[in-house]
Amino acid sequence: MVTVMNEIKLPQINCDTVCKEIGDFAIDTVKRTNSTGCIVGLSGGVDSSTTAALIKSAFDRHNANDDDTLELVGYILPSSINNMEDAKDAQILVEMLGIRFEIHSIEKPVEAFRLTNPEAFEKDYHKGNLISRVRANVLSTKAATEKKSLAGTGNKDEDYGIGYYTLFGDGAVHFSPIAGLSKRLVREMAAFLGVDEAIVHRVPTAGLEPGQSDFRDLGYDYDVVELVTEGLDQGFDLKQLATHEQVAPLVKRQIEDYRSVYGNPRLDSVEGVVEDIDRRHQLALSKVEIVHPPTPKITLNYD
Repeated sequence: MVTVMNEIKLPQINCDTVCKEIGDFAIDTVKRTNSTGCIVGLSGGVDSSTTAALIKSAFDRHNANDDDTLELVGYILPSSINNMEDAKDAQILVEMLGIRFEIHSIEKPVEAFRLTNPEAFEKDYHKGNLISRVRANVLSTKAATEKKSLAGTGNKDEDYGIGYYTLFGDGAVHFSPIAGLSKRLVREMAAFLGVDEAIVHRVPTAGLEPGQSDFRDLGYDYDVVELVTEGLDQGFDLKQLATHEQVAPLVKRQIEDYRSVYGNPRLDSVEGVVEDIDRRHQLALSKVEIVHPPTPKITLNYD
């Protein structure tokens, strides 16, 4: 049954305003730490692409009016389980932005861990987290040697919504520019900044397991994560959310989409999906308390 009740309000943004807010935060972070610019790890996905485009726009604005030039450098770090199209998309982005970049396979350092922790290779899940932490080590070392700040690429749905990132892996950064934007708003910013349309609409994947996608892992997409977590923040309880007219039809469609592509879903009811997001959300908030990098305050309009 679908229940008609108060609307779950989703935030809207003014892209010009948010671009400046995030850009100013990036510049301030870099200047306060006496960095020469920023390092960004590029996967070819919309989050890292938008992060890079935002920082490049800010640095261009700064460099036009200041003798102290700031540089953005992109690092593309594929492993054997990554789709090669991902690296190609990342190259398209750096060429569009006109930034310096390097490509390095991390397969050898990942394989070196077999000697010390072979158990990590028995399951794709553990190997995936190991790959994330290897990338983090490469990026943080590059940032140190180049005297640059390391920018994270996690969005709000991942970081604060369901904690969908690797602790001490892709979460190990100096600051997190887009952690105040849901995946929906990241896509909006990406289109505003001129990111290639194929990247804007690419299926989200952490790139840590063969054939992995976030939808396959979770059983629902980030539109559902945003709706449910915003609903929780706005005072709706789990029962209300499971029957809400904005939530229930969307989740039912996604359950059927999952079934048609992957077979029987782990979560086969609206109630199950809402409860899973709530469980992950509580863990995400605990995770943030352990460690989460500084995030810019951005103007969100709920009117």
